Amino acid sequence: MFKKINEFIKEVRVEMTKVSWPSREEIIGSTVVVVSVVAILSAFTGIADVLISKILELIIVGI
Repeated sequence: MFKKINEFIKEVRVEMTKVSWPSREEIIGSTVVVVSVVAILSAFTGIADVLISKILELIIVGI
């Protein structure tokens, strides 16, 4: 069993050397894109929630 685990770890090390890691600039750029999209979608969801709540309030309470 330990032989298989040891073999697996060696294979993982070999595969890790083959990985093409992104540069610091690519990571920062991707992070900025993700945070921006999340902020925009959060704002859209919040605005839609408020508008739908107000519309339903007008319907339920009456105009």
